[in-house]
Formats: sequence, C-alpha cells, structure tokens
Amino acid sequence: MFRLNLKIALRNLWRNKTSSVINIIGLAVGLSACLLLLLYVNYEVNFDRHYKDADKIYQVLTNFQDASGKITSTGRSPGNGIAKAIKTKIPEIDAITRISGGNKSLIANQQKSFNRVDMFADPDILKVFNYEFVAGDPNSALNTPNAIILTTETAKLLFGTTDALNKTVRYQNNKDLKVTGVIKDLPTNTSLRFDYLMPWSFYESIDDYAKNPGWGDFSYLAMARVNNPASIDLINSKVKKLFNENYTEQKNQNFLFPLSDMHLHDEFLNGKSIGGDIERIYLFIALAFGILLVACINFMNMATAKSERRAKEVGIRKTIGATRNSLIIQFLTEALVLATLAVLIAVAVVEASLPVFNNLLNIKVVIDYTNTGYWLALLIVALLTGLLAGAYPAIFLSSFNPIQTLKKKAVRTRLIPINLRQVLVVGQFCFAIVLIIATLVIYKQMQYIKNRPVGYNINLLAEMSQDGALFNKFELFKDQVLKSGAATAVNQTSQSMTHASNWFYGFEWPGMEEKGKEIVFNRLQTQYDFVKTSGVELLAGRDFSRDFASDSAAILLSSTAVKVMKLKNPVGTNVKLFGNQLKVIGVFKDFLWDSPYHSGRQMVINFNKNQGGIINLQLNPANSLSKNIELISVIAKNINPDYPAEIRLINDLYANKLQSEKILGILVNLFGSIAILISCMGLYGLVAYSAEQRTKEFGVRRVLGASVGNIMRLLSVSFLKMVFIAACIGVPMAYYLMNRWLTSFEFRTTLSWTIILVSIVGTTIIAFLTVSFQAYKAAKANPVDALKYE
Repeated sequence: MFRLNLKIALRNLWRNKTSSVINIIGLAVGLSACLLLLLYVNYEVNFDRHYKDADKIYQVLTNFQDASGKITSTGRSPGNGIAKAIKTKIPEIDAITRISGGNKSLIANQQKSFNRVDMFADPDILKVFNYEFVAGDPNSALNTPNAIILTTETAKLLFGTTDALNKTVRYQNNKDLKVTGVIKDLPTNTSLRFDYLMPWSFYESIDDYAKNPGWGDFSYLAMARVNNPASIDLINSKVKKLFNENYTEQKNQNFLFPLSDMHLHDEFLNGKSIGGDIERIYLFIALAFGILLVACINFMNMATAKSERRAKEVGIRKTIGATRNSLIIQFLTEALVLATLAVLIAVAVVEASLPVFNNLLNIKVVIDYTNTGYWLALLIVALLTGLLAGAYPAIFLSSFNPIQTLKKKAVRTRLIPINLRQVLVVGQFCFAIVLIIATLVIYKQMQYIKNRPVGYNINLLAEMSQDGALFNKFELFKDQVLKSGAATAVNQTSQSMTHASNWFYGFEWPGMEEKGKEIVFNRLQTQYDFVKTSGVELLAGRDFSRDFASDSAAILLSSTAVKVMKLKNPVGTNVKLFGNQLKVIGVFKDFLWDSPYHSGRQMVINFNKNQGGIINLQLNPANSLSKNIELISVIAKNINPDYPAEIRLINDLYANKLQSEKILGILVNLFGSIAILISCMGLYGLVAYSAEQRTKEFGVRRVLGASVGNIMRLLSVSFLKMVFIAACIGVPMAYYLMNRWLTSFEFRTTLSWTIILVSIVGTTIIAFLTVSFQAYKAAKANPVDALKYE
C-alpha cells in the first residue's frame, strides 16, 4: 500500500511541476533558516559544556555587600585570596585554580615569533578542565616554573608540527620555557580561551603582585571542580563565610556558580541569576520554529489552492471504494515526500551557507555528520514538517463529497471554511510585521548605544601593547612618533581605555563615613598627557603635568567617585591609596570604560610612570589612517624589532562591545526577510486559490464590460484587508515585546510611531506587489476560456 501511495505521490508531484517546485522551495528555505538558527542556538547553549563532567565545574563569584549585608553587585573576580582558602578549608572541592592573563603576548622560537593569547594558572587547572593532550603528561605538565603548554595551532605556527614536546620557546623575548604539553585547540564556544598556558609559579616570578594576593583586590579568576554537584548548597554555605573570616574591612560573600551557565545567565540581582543572553536564545528558538511554521502554512495554502484540480480525482477514488483514511494517508505521503526533498535541499543549503554564516557572526559552527543525534533530529524535523504541512490539506481534500466533486461542486464544500486559510495568511503577515518592527527597533537601539557619548575621543584614538623595548624606551618612541606627524599626542596607561578594570577596596579620604570602607573603586594608572591623548573631559582641575614635580603623587577622580565620596571641593584634597598619600588635582567626567549599556561607576586615575602596558595614540587627522599606522609601525619596529607592531583602533574595540546586539540584529534582519518571502509565497497561494474559484465569475464580469483594473481591485482588496488585520494584531504584539526588550537596557531608545508606520507601509507594499501579479494574471485571462471553465 505504501509503495502504491508513494508512486501516486511522485506522479502527482511530477504532473504539477510548478506548484511542487514552489512548495519544495518554500519548505526548503524555511527548513534551512530553521536549521541554521537551531545550529546557532546549539552553539550558544553548549558554551563550556564540552568538558568532561562539565556539571562539576564552577566559577567563584563575589557578592559585594554594604554594612547592612545588602548585596550591591556581583563580580566575576572573587578576591585574590579566596582560591587558597577554599583549597585549604573546603574538602568537597576536588581542585581549584587561580587564572590570570588572557592578553596577547609574544611567544617565539629561534625562527618565528607571534603575538598570541597567554594564560597563567595553578597546576590544578588540568584537573578542573580535562584538556585533551596530544603530547605530554597532564599530571605534571605545569609542575615546574619554566613549563609551558601549547595548543595544537600554536605548536604548528612555531614548529610546523605538534611534535613540540621538550622544545624551547621564548616568552616576551626574555624568558625561556620548556614545552611540557600540547593540547587540542579549544572550541570557539569556550569562555577561557588561550593559545598557550603557563604555571602560576612562573607568573609569580614575573609579577611580584601575584606573590602576595590581597583579599581587598579583585584581579584574578578562580575556577573549581566539586566532587558532587548535588552538594553545592552545602559547599556554598561554607564558601560564603571565608571572605569575612579572612578580611574584616568589608562584608562580602563568595559563592560557586556553574561555569556552563555563566555565558547565558550572567546577570545577577541580589546575588541571584536573573537571566542574560538566554533571552536571546529563547527569541531565536521562537524565530526558528516561527519561520518553519510560516513555511508550513505556505505549503497548506498552495495545496488547497490547487484543490479544484484534485477534486475529481478524490470523487473517482471514493466512488470506486477508497476510504477517507486511505486518501488522508495518500495526501500525507505526498507531503512527506515533499518535506523529505525539502530537507535534503535544506541540508545542502545549510552546508553551503555555513561559512558565510560563521563569518557574518564571527563564530565557528560546524555540523558533526558522524553524530547520530544530528540525523535523528533531521528525520524528526522532516516527519514533523510533513505532518504539520500536510495534515490540513489531507483532511480538507479527503472531505470532498464524491457526488458534488463529480458535478464540479467540491469547491463549495463548507466542511472547513475558507476563513481558516485567511487566518493562516493573517498569521503569516502578523509574524512578518512583528519581525519588521523588531528589526527596526534593534537597529535603532544599536545606533542609540553606538552614538551615546563615550566620554573620550574615540574616533582618532588608537592603542598598542607596550611590549619589550617599548617599556623602557617609551619616551624615545613617543618623541619619534610625534616628530613623524603620525600622532598629535601619546601616553601610556596600565590598561586599555575600553576595558580598564582593576577593582579595589581601601581608598580613604577626609570626612569618610564608616560605610565608605564598603565602596569598591576602579583604578587606571597613567602618566603625562593622559587628558590630551584620550580626550577625557575635565570638569575641574588639570591633567598630570611635568611642570609640577608633586604630580608623581597625584590622582584624578571621576564625577561618580566625587559623588559617592561626598566631596564638595575635591581638587586639592589629600587622599590615601594603599597607604600612600596622594593629592587630587582634577575631576573628570565619567567615560565608558566597560559596558556601553550601563552608567559609569566610581573610578580613580593615579599617576604611575612605571606601570605601563598600553600605549595610547591620538592619530593626526591631517593624514590618512593608513599613513598614520604605517609611520607608527615603522617606528615601533625600529625600536622594538622582536615584536610585531599591532595597532588597534579604539573605535573597533568599542564596536566589539556591541557584538551581542549586532548578532541579534543580523539574525532578526536576515531571517525576518526569509519569513516575509515565505509569507508572500503563502499569499500568492491564497490569491491563486481565489482566482481559480472565481474563474467563471471573472469571465462573466469581463464579458459584461469590467476592466482589468476592476477585476484586479476586486481580487486584491480582500487580501489587503487581511494585511490590515495582521497589522492590527501584529503592531500591539510587537509594541509589547520590544518595549519589554528595551527595559533590559539602562540607556534605551523609544519605540516611535515612525517605525510602526514604516513596518505597516512596507508590509502592505510587499503584499500588494504579490497580490497584483496574480490578480493581473487572472484579470487578463481570456473570458471565453473562463466561460468554458465549467
């Protein structure tokens, strides 16, 4: 029986080539869009879940509290002393490691050198994370200070092979390290990414600050592996006590949070996760299945549009004894055949478009064809799509009365009213309108955030790492760059202007209240020409200057810092930073040094001539960008020949902070367009259905003198009414959803009526063009042929 149904299905598909192609293309486009979105969702959901026993890996976080114990914020850096305390006092923790680095540093052998991402960690990191070793012993790879572990890619860059064990590499051009391990490259959906890993004991030898970790400083990450995730509440009850037992200046609490949840659930309120990017994932899942549903609706409309041609077939088959169930099975078989063909085409489309998709979103999604789960999922999707798309046409077509069908009256059946098809089209365009409004609102919000005042001169500001000879020969480099005309100002800072994060406790000032000890400040260290180079706006006082020898003990305060310190006349005030007496010489306006989505928090900038790391350059607007970069690169290479000169534009670094919303905008825009395209195909199907049903009516009207325009208007208005109804439903829905989305931003735009008007007009124009094509075709038909129709 199945073989017979399959043969009939293939014959019918071949006989109706045009409608079959439209159906297959519609389903294939919808399925490929759905699969791409679900692949992206799978990529995001599986962040940090590729490790063995990923459910046992936790990150140590900090709940900052005020004197009353109220949690004011939650931070990822837990205090530099917590890792040792947990290892000593919490037996339920199998392993814990401190982690630092994540910066690009020079790694070289005798022939080659590259700037690659470094990382430092305790040897226990190899117990917390089960990195897959290509060479070396994970039990001893980080036990000596001069050890280094390379990723496969880094080993191949340096040595041309992964056979790098026991070979020597040079770190920052002054420290020789022995390769004790080579591990497989980390997946791109990994939070802690590095190109080479070095032991904490080596870090202590190059950074004295790491030798004596202070509880009041928050510089390092801590990752732990628990022996039983079910006992996490017990573990956290012990961990929460450690900070205040070891540090009495402030009241804080540490706690363990699953690392695999951090990527999508990293927003905290009162110490509890309240969501994060997981809301985007829910949106993409809804978008994926929404597009698939639109494609299925399109299939239904196209199938029922051709019902007149199948009516006689149904009548004859019923007359010779076919049951309704057998007809339903036949029509479902046709739908499943179409869905299977569409799935095969969709897989090919996904495979072909995946490189472009990855490049567009700057990710690396791959399809594991050896995974049986992938093929099982495809099979389920094909079956569900075929059943969903084919159920309504199968029930509708099989319901025809054989007597009526043989008398050409099947189309008049009222078992399932035509209103259902209209509802489906209304639903399609309602979905399309919501997506258009969402796209416009996301774009407007991105532009609003992007155009929000940064607080410093972002357009012509560049930075480069202060590596090698550039540290001791900074003044020489600065003089040569200024003389070359490539930059108008140069200075050095301890961190990048786009990510100046160095939180600390213990700042003191005159008249400080007791609760002032609870305030955590962020610190940036710099030297002369900071304001001139960066363009940070001074509200009072002056910049650090060579004209004042006392500026070696000077400090600048942000406007927020002045506010929380309750200083009426801050300039000239003496303050204490880590026991050192400093004088406030200026107050600067808050600038965006971290997230562009939130207002600034209290920051201090102190003078430190020896604390470099980043060189900031205000580029000369009189030259082209390429000329400025070329001149700076030549000077840097002459002074610092062993290091590649990598100049980064602050504008680009700041744009990277909007990556999350950029991806959201791209996906909604791209797949929204696909949904609109499929919706138009569905509308085309319904117009074709109506035109087919009214063929004789149009013929009579033409004979009686109706013009082509009259016929087009008669056929088009009813369908444009459906678009209007879709707008009445879709606009309030989109208004509610996008307003809710905007509330997650501290700084946000508004949902204007212009956006709503553009979405309605745009959808109407698209629908009108779709309807007009079929309406014109019906209106221009020969009335003689129409009168012979029945």
